[in-house]
Amino acid sequence: QRRVRGICQSQMARHFARVLPRQLIRARGCSSSTEMGWATRNLMQAREPLLFTPGPLTTSASVKQAMLVDIGSRDARMIQVIQDVRDKLLEMAGVSQRSGWECVLVQGSGTMAVESVVSSCVPSPDKGGRLLVASNGAYGERMATMAKMCGIEVDILRYDETETVNPDDVVAELANHKYSHVGVIHHETTAGSLNPVEQIGQAIKQHDPSISFFVDSMSGFGAYGVDLEAGNVSYLVSSANKNIEGVPGFAFALCRKERLVSEGVNARSLSLDLLSQWKGLENNGQFRFTPPCHALLAFRQALAEHEAEGGMPGRLARYTANFDVLKAGLGELGFEPYLAEEVQGSIITTFLFPDDKNFDFDRFYSQLSKQGLVIYPGKLTKAQCFRLGTIGRLYPADMQNLVLNIRQVLVDMGVQLPVTQTKLEDDNVLTG
Repeated sequence: QRRVRGICQSQMARHFARVLPRQLIRARGCSSSTEMGWATRNLMQAREPLLFTPGPLTTSASVKQAMLVDIGSRDARMIQVIQDVRDKLLEMAGVSQRSGWECVLVQGSGTMAVESVVSSCVPSPDKGGRLLVASNGAYGERMATMAKMCGIEVDILRYDETETVNPDDVVAELANHKYSHVGVIHHETTAGSLNPVEQIGQAIKQHDPSISFFVDSMSGFGAYGVDLEAGNVSYLVSSANKNIEGVPGFAFALCRKERLVSEGVNARSLSLDLLSQWKGLENNGQFRFTPPCHALLAFRQALAEHEAEGGMPGRLARYTANFDVLKAGLGELGFEPYLAEEVQGSIITTFLFPDDKNFDFDRFYSQLSKQGLVIYPGKLTKAQCFRLGTIGRLYPADMQNLVLNIRQVLVDMGVQLPVTQTKLEDDNVLTG
């Protein structure tokens, strides 16, 4: 049934590609292809690509269709959409306003919501503010950089990209200094590792319950559940264009209300003031500044589809099936995931370059892109690699198609199959 739905959505997308330009000409009185514009000429006549990325990602035709309506930012219908989104995100997380939680929507990318929490809720050093970031990749480092730029005292507990954060190490670091906040990435997409956020939060609470625990769950929430209460989470941030399969335009912070109210007074920015943003939403149901109306409409539809698929368990089941097919197919070509099985998540997987002089990543990427298959460059600091996302409106058959095309591109390059990988003696990392 899922595959049939995907086929129907694909057919709908092709229908819009053919019909919508003509409808626009008739409805708006356009008289030439020039007046139709860049999007019609360059995008709507081509087959829609599949995005094997960690977001933005492939969305359903119905999510795209939801954006084909213009609704005013102060319109009662838009205000209701905003309220629906806030309520349903809390429900998805297993909490509610009645139980002391709030959902704050923030315009922009997920990074902006992370910075909104950091810059608004961590006090300055003279008020006792100090942040510990447990980092095993680029996004933990980014959180620490935000803090430094805001004048926040910050320390970094660093791990290798192949490792996950250890709760015992966090507690040991907390014993060295007095911290007001601890931050960690839930699913670190630098390599694809999944950190044990609930265990980390429990360990922090046992050490000092006054410490606020901040989780960047950008690529985790919507597929991997987090028990906010049991995990001692104070703030959790994610984005519209990840596992819930909306489009870019806004992110959100799920906040323990008593922490938000007491700590949110430390804002260092007008537009990223998290407490003021929440107060505005509570006061009149509106954003303080222009909201991303079309992204909100798309996200409302994406929430309905997420629920219909079975919520987080159903969404994760499909992503896991995608990952299993991808891993098995590339394994036959000689590729193995960069991370160990106990560390690897099902959202995005890092693969190292083949140890073959004929392999050229730019050509590899370009040839796949011409087939409508968009992959992701690597982000590791010590190995050349590429990454493949298994999220978005993708299914196991799409993974099989990707593997077949990867094989053909490698053959066309003259890369010997199965590929081989070599090990560097100085850092014990497989590399190409």
